[in-house]
Amino acid sequence: MTEHVEWSEPEAAAAPASAAVTPADTADAARLVAFGLQPKLQPARDQEYADLLRRYREDPPFARLADAVATGLGLIVLEVSPRAGMAVTAAEDSVFAVRMGDYARRTSADGGDRFLHGLAHLAVAAMAFPRPEDLADDGYIGRVTVNGVDAFVRQACHRLEERAAEQGENTDPVSDAPGLEAAWRIWARRSSTGATKDARRLAGSTTGIVAKAVTFLTESGFLQRTGDDNGGTYRTTARYQLQVRDMAGGAAMAELLELGVVPVTDGTPTLLPPEDTDDLELVADAGLPFHSA
Repeated sequence: MTEHVEWSEPEAAAAPASAAVTPADTADAARLVAFGLQPKLQPARDQEYADLLRRYREDPPFARLADAVATGLGLIVLEVSPRAGMAVTAAEDSVFAVRMGDYARRTSADGGDRFLHGLAHLAVAAMAFPRPEDLADDGYIGRVTVNGVDAFVRQACHRLEERAAEQGENTDPVSDAPGLEAAWRIWARRSSTGATKDARRLAGSTTGIVAKAVTFLTESGFLQRTGDDNGGTYRTTARYQLQVRDMAGGAAMAELLELGVVPVTDGTPTLLPPEDTDDLELVADAGLPFHSA
């Protein structure tokens, strides 16, 4: 009597040992995230960075491992590509999150300027990507100037004052009143440049606040300085475009939309819309590179 022996194929789930995640793989994934936290670093100028980006795109298990490392650090992966590198942004509870209150305290002795600093960042985003198609186009490069952003906000202030006057509202609220509209009115009362004995721009002036914002964005890899005209000229990077797409400042940008102030894209302070441009809009989802809390 013979016994019937059944043969079966090895289980598909049993992966070969070579496919197992190794400490070296984890180290490479963490290294890629570390590169992503250096926003000024360009993949084209660092061979190791470029190699890890290629591995991320071509090796799905490695990509999942890198995503997991980023998630564990409280980071959100916006894009992984040759143009942007590993672009990450901090989740609200991440140790890497920059909060508006902390930013304002670092840049100004007056904590009451918090709303003005936030408004400066909002205006930079709106001027950098004035139309939805600009924000959606990966090849689009926005340009802003310090004086142009200040002029843009002052034009918005003027529109707000006109609207309030038409509706019979109080056009001179207390200076510490919270809210974006109050911040715009405070902005209008603040000196544009201020004055010092050696003619330097005062940090608390509105152009000083804008200069702080664009300096922060430049140091964070979101803008690149291209010249000194109009208080300083800047161009956007791929990372900033991704950041503005991701971080929504909905209510504030909606209010800008309602004002009908359309900024031009070359960064000059000429802000009134030209004729026959009813189809132009500000980006409704532009936002800040930090959390408001």
